[in-house]
Amino acid sequence: MEALLRLAVFLSILSAMMVWELFSPRRQSSLTRRQRWPVNLGLAASNAALMRAGMGASAWLAAQWAAEHQIGLFNLLVLPAWLGVALSLLLLDLAIYAQHIAAHRWRWFWRLHQVHHADVEFDTTTAVRFHPLEIMLSMLYKVLLVLLLGVEPKTVIAFEMILNGCALFNHGNVYLPEGLERRLRYLLVTPDMHRIHHSVYQPETDSNYGFSLSWWDRLFKTYCPRPNKPQTEMTIGLSGMRDAAELGFVRMLTLPFTELRRR
Repeated sequence: MEALLRLAVFLSILSAMMVWELFSPRRQSSLTRRQRWPVNLGLAASNAALMRAGMGASAWLAAQWAAEHQIGLFNLLVLPAWLGVALSLLLLDLAIYAQHIAAHRWRWFWRLHQVHHADVEFDTTTAVRFHPLEIMLSMLYKVLLVLLLGVEPKTVIAFEMILNGCALFNHGNVYLPEGLERRLRYLLVTPDMHRIHHSVYQPETDSNYGFSLSWWDRLFKTYCPRPNKPQTEMTIGLSGMRDAAELGFVRMLTLPFTELRRR
């Protein structure tokens, strides 16, 4: 039931973002969806199959086990239920921010994460473009976090849905009025904010690591408010990887083991 709920929410948000991109795009794409989407959605399908094969419910099962054995911070503290949920969501989001920085700073981790940044355009399908090994590592990391914090099972499900929903939104090639975008950015990571992180220019790539809340980038001085070039003109992707033929599905699976691209 938990898996079906997450899938339904994910597909609903993905579909809504695709329609929004179709009618109100922020940028004009140099490659067609037919050139890009088979790779992005192919990686997403591979990762979904991998999770379905045994790892998908790991964090939720870890939360149940921690609750039964009273393991983890929030199982030991006496807190109002709402406060425990709020703190769990905040700390999990902070931990994902830290994981994202590690994916850029640690050479071996970047080998995997570069698959995500190899997309030469930026739309909601970019949010699901990850190497399967990175997805596995991320899940193991979440299991460890859930056990250490003692996050309750329902909160784990809520966090996964929030994280996936925010990622689909902030990777969207969608137009937001400037005033709304500026105000929204005080709370959430917006598409214009996260697009800077996908710039080919490394000082911009090494900024705006947040996935859901924009607070962490401001707090830890990794926030970049605007790119060197206008949003509609900045180059997306990795240096030297511009050919669609070079960015195929099999190539993305083997990229971490064959080449290390500059950020």
